[in-house]
Amino acid sequence: MQKLLLLISGSLLYCISITAQVNADSLSLAMEIHRNQIKLGKLLSQLEQQTNKKQDASEKAQSSANINSTAADKLSDDPDSRKLARRAKNKASDAKKDSRNARVESQNLDKLHKDIQDLKKKIENNQAKLDKRIKDGRPNSAAIDTIPN
Repeated sequence: MQKLLLLISGSLLYCISITAQVNADSLSLAMEIHRNQIKLGKLLSQLEQQTNKKQDASEKAQSSANINSTAADKLSDDPDSRKLARRAKNKASDAKKDSRNARVESQNLDKLHKDIQDLKKKIENNQAKLDKRIKDGRPNSAAIDTIPN
């Protein structure tokens, strides 16, 4: 009788510890989902700003390239002019710098899109894990219905 009582109490403690572990795991998953959702909100709020930065940088690079082309055309009309050569060189330098800035902004936007997609995927995976744990952790509804009042 004592062995049976000891066996039952041991099994009960084991079940309680497993349930507590599942609850702690579920809670940590829920907290991670929440943190990731906050991060996602911050990234999404940066998306429009980053898109505008990329657009502005692209327009500036195009404008600099056009100005550089004009300066080069003027220099070709008078190739011996030091003043025009210096201006063309400076405009080419500006165009190169603006082009580099446009590429950097484009890369930043691409990275932001990638980070958003990765975070969405993490949230989906963690949500699926949490749903599975909740589903597995629930008692069978048929067993609840059979318990008399």
